[in-house]
Amino acid sequence: MTRGNQRELARAKNQKKQQELSKGKKSDGLTVEQRKQRDADLMREKQRKKEELKQATTCK
Repeated sequence: MTRGNQRELARAKNQKKQQELSKGKKSDGLTVEQRKQRDADLMREKQRKKEELKQATTCK
């Protein structure tokens, strides 16, 4: 019966470890919608800069 207890203890320890890791990833405190909006804004800005660079190189 000892092995069953060890298994349960290992599962509990692993679950606690996974929770700690997931907390670190979401340290910005944003909701899912806010994170999506932020990422979309960053992508639009990146795309705008790429277009400007492309236009600057074709105008020369």
